Amino acid sequence: MANDINRLIDMIYERIEDAKAPALKPSMSIVDRDELLDLLDELRAQLPAEIKRAQELLGAREKFVEDAKRDVERMMRQAELEAKTKISESEVMYAAREKARQIVTRAEERSRQLYQVANSYAEDALARTEEAVQAALDEVKQSRVRFRTTSAAKMQEQRQKLEKQNGEEDS
Repeated sequence: MANDINRLIDMIYERIEDAKAPALKPSMSIVDRDELLDLLDELRAQLPAEIKRAQELLGAREKFVEDAKRDVERMMRQAELEAKTKISESEVMYAAREKARQIVTRAEERSRQLYQVANSYAEDALARTEEAVQAALDEVKQSRVRFRTTSAAKMQEQRQKLEKQNGEEDS
């Protein structure tokens, strides 16, 4: 997606750079308005896709965590059930409690691991998405600044030519 966004920005920049100047107004450029608007619409459509992907990753992470919690609860119920079925002697009771404790400990550790993996994955995906969106935004801002600078310089150059022509005509 980030490559698509950068490609669109490059295309817009190229259209502006390659724009022809009218014969009587060299400081201005003629661009195909519909083409640039189409490119900007496509760019606008790409950005929400990046954001939607990040939201989907967050949703998947939450589902992953919920599934892990359900697994832990199921394991705990299973451990409790196993412990209740071994009520005969104190040694058997001790073994059942110990086994239940081990199952709970393993389930809790597994849950922590799954939660850390899900958080790390979501954080990484969001960071990459944020970088792509920021890079695209920075490129658009830089293009606008270059366009304004070039346009202002061309207008100043045109004014100077006009003033020079007016000065020659007055002489």
